[in-house]
Amino acid sequence: MDADERYMWLALDLAAKGLGGTSPNPVVGAVIVKGGEVISTGYHQQAGGPHAEVIALDAAGEAARGATLYVTLEPCSHTGRTPPCVDKIIESGIRKVVVAMGDPNPLVNGRGLEKLRAAGIKVKSDVLDDKSARLNEVFVKYITTNKPFVTMKAAMTLDGKIATRTKASRWISSEKSREFGHRLRHHNDAIMVGVGTVLADNPSLTTRLPEGGHNPLRIIVDSKAATPLHAKVIAQSPESTLLFVTEAASPDQVESLRNAGADVVILTADADGRVPLEEMMLELGRREITSVLVEGGSTLNFSLLAGELVDKVYFFIAPLIFGGVNAPSPVGGGGVDVVANAWKVNNIEISRYESDLLVTGYIEYTKEQDKG
Repeated sequence: MDADERYMWLALDLAAKGLGGTSPNPVVGAVIVKGGEVISTGYHQQAGGPHAEVIALDAAGEAARGATLYVTLEPCSHTGRTPPCVDKIIESGIRKVVVAMGDPNPLVNGRGLEKLRAAGIKVKSDVLDDKSARLNEVFVKYITTNKPFVTMKAAMTLDGKIATRTKASRWISSEKSREFGHRLRHHNDAIMVGVGTVLADNPSLTTRLPEGGHNPLRIIVDSKAATPLHAKVIAQSPESTLLFVTEAASPDQVESLRNAGADVVILTADADGRVPLEEMMLELGRREITSVLVEGGSTLNFSLLAGELVDKVYFFIAPLIFGGVNAPSPVGGGGVDVVANAWKVNNIEISRYESDLLVTGYIEYTKEQDKG
């Protein structure tokens, strides 16, 4: 590992501290080095706040003159919620800028690097760009498609069950696994379930970490507005709940949910009479919801996969065996017809939480799966 990679790793570690706090912005870390010494660092902490480069430059002051700036994402060259970072970099007297990856935002997309070069600053790019892209996978998906990055999480037994035949499911996963799940909630803008999960489990869908954590927006996919007013997602902080329903929903129930404080969006039902998931994702994108964690049941999970809307999966596997033909699995629906049409999971990572295994990967959509 050369010096540039070493300092970029430090910048990436700093950037990761912003996960869960910068949406709809990316997470960015910055390190300023002079004479082989780190003289200042910074990371983007929240949308509307100063960017990583600005924090690091302010901390360095005059010492930044003649130094090298390492930053995990191309510095912005446009005015958004804050002024352009490239102007600040040029004014600071920085001699060289090392960048992990370009900014896929069409408003930037190479313009920041061009402006730095035009000012006589040396620029080196694509240093650990794959690591930076993975760290900012949510931002990259959102800024290039106007749709949120969708992560599916499930906990199952060794024989692939998410509940017993009587629908008992607490607790399949270990305490450490559940804590990790709450950390995922903290890192996402929204958490999504179907109305079946609300009726069966009455979940709060909040983040419960030792240090507290960010509570994501709660999204309920509920074509007929069957969510009861006494459900925890309505009775507790209804202003943090968004329901997607169709025109089949009772107008009186929709009005009651809205009067209770919930946000209800009515969409035209798809051919099966359900909430159109593609349009739902586009609406979430318009609302600057960049990431969604799906903790739904087998029906919603299948529908999202069939719609090619899931990007990443976290599957916890506990050392339990339930058995039972009628015990549900993480993905239900019609399933695929032949093995060749299965959804493939790539870039697999396997980790352990107490006695559980966690399998993480990315969904590959290469064939026309049988929608079932």
